[in-house]
Amino acid sequence: MLHTTPRLYLSSVSDRLSHQLRFVRELDKLKGVLRRTSLIDRSRRENSAEHSWHLALMAMVFGQDAPEGIDAARVVRMVLVHDLVEIDAGDTFAYDAAGNEGRELREQRAAARIFGLLPADQHAEFRALWDEFEAQSTPESRLAVALDRLQPLLNNDVSGGGSWREHGITRAQVLQRMAPIEQGLPAAWPSVLAIVERNCALGYIRPDVADSSR
Repeated sequence: MLHTTPRLYLSSVSDRLSHQLRFVRELDKLKGVLRRTSLIDRSRRENSAEHSWHLALMAMVFGQDAPEGIDAARVVRMVLVHDLVEIDAGDTFAYDAAGNEGRELREQRAAARIFGLLPADQHAEFRALWDEFEAQSTPESRLAVALDRLQPLLNNDVSGGGSWREHGITRAQVLQRMAPIEQGLPAAWPSVLAIVERNCALGYIRPDVADSSR
């Protein structure tokens, strides 16, 4: 006897796949969002998709040495979704005070639209990961944010000052931006301080106003 799949079931599968395919196609746009950070070889600026991929591998590397109880796989998932909102909101330069005005609202709207392309269960899952990253309320999210801050620091260090030098960024600005690393990835904090001081000595990071003699 020939068994047939109920049409209702086929329809529900088709609808789910349709939503997933729309979301996957939308992801391609992240490859076109350019960041201020250049590649280490200074040949061009990196895009946000490359940044997310780099963070995912960093999460795998550093996650093995994370404190007991941290879900390293969740950190990987978090860093892969954290910049998807830039498809709509664009990449806002961390040190651009004017550009950061209204950033949170722009990104919230982007999150609602982009994650809303997914089926309801995946929409909730991906949005929860994004919200967790933004809130920095869990050990996983604090590690994810620490990696997000560490990666451009490493690129700027090796590429002759990168965006610090290009935009005249000060030591205080860099240390404020890097502060989450001290809590989220404390083992890396001494290296962060050493990198900042070395780039100050090279003139790639400007001295603080109260320390203009440096």
